[in-house]
Amino acid sequence: MTTRRVALGAVLGAGAALIAGGQSLTARAAPAYPRIGRIRRLSSELDAIIAPDAAIEQLADGITWAEGPVWVRRGGYLLFSDVPGNVMHRWSAKDGKTDFLKPSGYDGPPTKIFREAGTNGAIVSLAGELLVADCGNRGLAKVNLATKKKTVLASTYNGKKFNSPNDLVEVRDGPLKGALYFTDPPYGLEGLDASPAKEQPFNGVYLRRPNGEVAVVDDTLSFPNGVGLSPDGKRLYVAISDPKRPVIMAYELGADGLPTSSRVFFDATDLKAAGGPGLPDGMKVDAQGRLFASGPGGILILTPDAKLLGVIETGGPIANCAFGEDGKTLFLTSNHVVARVRTKTSGLA
Repeated sequence: MTTRRVALGAVLGAGAALIAGGQSLTARAAPAYPRIGRIRRLSSELDAIIAPDAAIEQLADGITWAEGPVWVRRGGYLLFSDVPGNVMHRWSAKDGKTDFLKPSGYDGPPTKIFREAGTNGAIVSLAGELLVADCGNRGLAKVNLATKKKTVLASTYNGKKFNSPNDLVEVRDGPLKGALYFTDPPYGLEGLDASPAKEQPFNGVYLRRPNGEVAVVDDTLSFPNGVGLSPDGKRLYVAISDPKRPVIMAYELGADGLPTSSRVFFDATDLKAAGGPGLPDGMKVDAQGRLFASGPGGILILTPDAKLLGVIETGGPIANCAFGEDGKTLFLTSNHVVARVRTKTSGLA
C-alpha cells in the first residue's frame, strides 16, 4: 500500500526555543493512514452525525473489487471479500490486511460459469456466527470463525439453484428473530441473466425463516442488491443496481415477514446523471433508522423519510459499508480499497 504521509515543516525559532525553554523538540508522528476523498454536506443535520473535521482514512488497497465488510467484535478485526478474486481478507490495526479464507467461495474444479466466484455480503449473527452470501457456491452459508468450516443454510428455491446470493440481513427481534432476508441477482454468473447456468426465472429477494423455509419477498426486480432493516424490523430496504433504474425500494412488512406494501424509497437517477460513480449497492442502518447506502457518488446518508443529508466520497464507487470498532466507525469497501470514517452515531448492535 502506498502511504501518503504529512511532511513535517521547518520549525522556526527552534534554537531560541531550546535555549529559552531548555526543552528538546519532539516531532509529531505522521498519521498512520492516508486520507482520501471528502464528505459532501448537503444539510446542517449531518454535523450531528459526522463531525465537520472527520477524515476518510484508507486502510488497505490492492483488492480487485472489495465487498461485504463485517466487523468481528470478538477478536477486533474486519473481514471483507474480494469477490472476483475469490478470497476473504482480514484487516486489523495490528496486522493490516491478511488472507482469512482462500478460496472464500467456489472451491471446485475449474469452470467458466462464474463471473465472480467469491463470497459477497457478510454479517455476524446475533449468535456471534459469521454468515455469508456465498456467491460462488450459490447459497447462504455459516462459516466457523475458528475452523473456517462452512455449513450451507440455503441453496435452492423450488428445487432450483439460486443465481448468486449477494447480501443479507438478520431479523433482530420478534417471532422471526434469526430469520434472514437476502438478495439473489445474477452478478456471479458469466453472462448474467443470459447465463446457461441460471436456473431461477427471476432475480429474487427472499426470506429464510428460522426453520429453514425460504419464501419469496419480491420476484419483480431487475438487479436486487444490498438489503437493510429498520430498527423495529418493520421495514425492509432493497437497493436496485440497475443503471436504468437506480433506486432503493422500501417494503412495509407484515407479521409473517412478507410485504404488505412497497414503494420507491429513494431515486438516485439524478445523482447518476450528475456523474457520480457507482450505483445503489450495499447499505447499513444506524440506531436512529438512518440509511448509510451506496449510491452514485459514494455512501448516501438518508433519513428514514428519505432526506439526503450528505455523501461520503472516496473518489470511486463504494460497494458496501459496515459499522465496527466501538460501533461508531464506518468501514467502506470502495473498488480496490478499504477505508473508514468516524461517526457520531452507532450502527445497530
